[in-house]
Amino acid sequence: MAEIVQRPPFDPELEAVLALLADQLPPTITPEMIPLLRGPAPWEGSVDDLLAEAGIERRDVTIPGHDGDEIEVSVLQRAGRTGVGPGIYHTHGGGMILGDRFTGVAQLLGWITDLDAVVVTVEYRLAPEFPDPYPVRDCYAGLLWTAEHAEELGIDPGRLIVAGGSAGGGLAAGTALLARDEGGPALAGQVLIYPMLDDRDQTVSTVQIDGVGVWDRGSNLTGWSALLGDRRATDDVSVYAAPARATDLSGLPPAFIDCGSAEVFRDEDVAYATALWAAGVQAELHVWPGGFHGFDMMAPHSALAKAMRTARDSWVARTLGV
Repeated sequence: MAEIVQRPPFDPELEAVLALLADQLPPTITPEMIPLLRGPAPWEGSVDDLLAEAGIERRDVTIPGHDGDEIEVSVLQRAGRTGVGPGIYHTHGGGMILGDRFTGVAQLLGWITDLDAVVVTVEYRLAPEFPDPYPVRDCYAGLLWTAEHAEELGIDPGRLIVAGGSAGGGLAAGTALLARDEGGPALAGQVLIYPMLDDRDQTVSTVQIDGVGVWDRGSNLTGWSALLGDRRATDDVSVYAAPARATDLSGLPPAFIDCGSAEVFRDEDVAYATALWAAGVQAELHVWPGGFHGFDMMAPHSALAKAMRTARDSWVARTLGV
């Protein structure tokens, strides 16, 4: 008889949302599903409509990515904006295998409209077609471009942060490590939204969230295996690909980390915050009770999602000095 694994319960309001989404979300993403799942998420509307409604203008730019290959970024700012203000470099989520540079962009709109920030969001290349180091190196190349063009973008170089959710949170952490180690831009902060940090599949939370919720253990193994291939869970994995492996986190910018108590990434996110503190880096950590992965995007109306966004927005405003 299979052992029953106990896990924290889902928040009741969020559990009702999961039931409604059951037909649209496979419990586990397998490799053969990847091509079928690429494209806009069912809970995300038209990007152009979203930006227009918020009064945000978009400009697409082709820039050099990893090894000089061409990639694209989009520059988002309040319509009619002039002058200089904060900058946010965004790395999107999608488990390293899905999504595009507009995935999760709704989370950023208030930072643009209320904080007068310019967002640069990067179209990094996805695994398995482009395995490690392409995704994180594309992200780092985009950060370098953003810093180099800060003046023309209207970004104060002293108020530039990196932000991303899920895989994008892991890529944001990896990009911050690269910036530290390779003499890149001095970041004012890193916003790691339920980040995907650890390829080793060894935490309690990965055992608890197996065949349940959003982005379960099997999906996570699919994503990491697509990125790393046979190197997954071996000693041959870079700290930039899997920042949980980093043993030296000193000298990194202040971090904001949030996650749900009922998601695969819970334990690795808590461990990363703890390791940052141990290295003398300031970090703010929130573990939202009963939250499943990505609940702020899939259930934005819920009380827990509103509290999550409020805490995150407050940290960004304080860090950017707005």
